[in-house]
Amino acid sequence: MLHINHQIAVEEWELSENFTRSQGPGGQNVNKVSTAVELRFEAERSPNLPDPVKRRLRRIAGRRWTQDGAVLIVAQDTRSQARNREIARERLADLIRRATVAPKPRVPTRPTLGSQRRRLKAKTERGQVKALRGRVRTNDE
Repeated sequence: MLHINHQIAVEEWELSENFTRSQGPGGQNVNKVSTAVELRFEAERSPNLPDPVKRRLRRIAGRRWTQDGAVLIVAQDTRSQARNREIARERLADLIRRATVAPKPRVPTRPTLGSQRRRLKAKTERGQVKALRGRVRTNDE
């Protein structure tokens, strides 16, 4: 069981792991041992996740969300299969934790009268500087 917080825990049957050969350094070991972990979490069918969390998880997961509603996490950071399993599970837990936090609603604000006046004053000053640029006219022209 993967504990996310006090309310949410993911059961083992919701997770499936697939082990493949890892990319990158590792010497001869990289060609023999399947150390990379592909962790699959069936998020859409999970009874432990509330619907708002599922919707936010789908948005946060991005490309890791598959068409059939699963979250796919690949970990191949270390040469150890056990450590890669831990890393993949930590990443999944972090992803779900971020999805549990509801976004704060935006409160629209208006600029203060003073800030509006300062902005307009700066614009007129800048316009005057630009108006002074150009050809210099002398009296004999």
